[in-house]
Amino acid sequence: MLLAVDVGNTNVVFALFDGGEIKARWRIATDPRRTGDEYAVWLLQLLAIEGVEKSRIKQIIIGSVVPRAIHNISVLAEKYFGVTPLIAGQGDADWGIAVDVDEPRSLGADRALNAIAAHEKYGGDLIVVDFGTATTFDAVDFTGAYKGGIIAPGINLSLDALVNNTAKLPRIAIRNPGNNNVIGRNTEDQMLIGVFWGYVAMMEGLIARMREQIGRPAKVVATGGLAILFDEHTGIFDAVDADLTLEGLAILAARAGA
Repeated sequence: MLLAVDVGNTNVVFALFDGGEIKARWRIATDPRRTGDEYAVWLLQLLAIEGVEKSRIKQIIIGSVVPRAIHNISVLAEKYFGVTPLIAGQGDADWGIAVDVDEPRSLGADRALNAIAAHEKYGGDLIVVDFGTATTFDAVDFTGAYKGGIIAPGINLSLDALVNNTAKLPRIAIRNPGNNNVIGRNTEDQMLIGVFWGYVAMMEGLIARMREQIGRPAKVVATGGLAILFDEHTGIFDAVDADLTLEGLAILAARAGA
């Protein structure tokens, strides 16, 4: 079995793969100070609940946009599983794709992994939209090369900025607005309209501009926690794939002989 660890800015996701399929996944808040021992207390209990012996895990791969977290998760792998982990983008787990941008080393692991998985699963020219702490839009050409993209504030960051920098606006949750009205009748509805429909308009506008610049038909693949919510209110996505980043990790592990 393979344990894939996706370290994001907000959460760390542990996914257990067996035969190329995800059998279980667990999420914990990202904290670079969390030690390998602390991860072990949490993870070993979850494995026990699933009835999985830790000896069944033969390979571990880590993809991280938080460099400080890599060491402690590596300690977890080596101390508690007896496994030297693969690090996505390094050594045997090198990306294996062209990164055609001005500063290739600055490409985040999550975006590279999304590009790898999207190319393998969908092919052709692609725009990959990932709803995370930030929302990213990435262009991947028909050869699988990463060509660049866009970084925008995540919708929750935008909402936090709005609430934290105003005196009277309440904190609201991002949710399905329930209708297509864009003229709100109360403060909370007006805020939801501004954030939600404003975000839809931003996505549709940016994707249209990216398609124009690519100059060829490009499929749009969305991933991340809010992808399904937005998919209900726009026809811009050709596919919604919640596990794209994790599948990218599994692809790299397989290529490395895991």
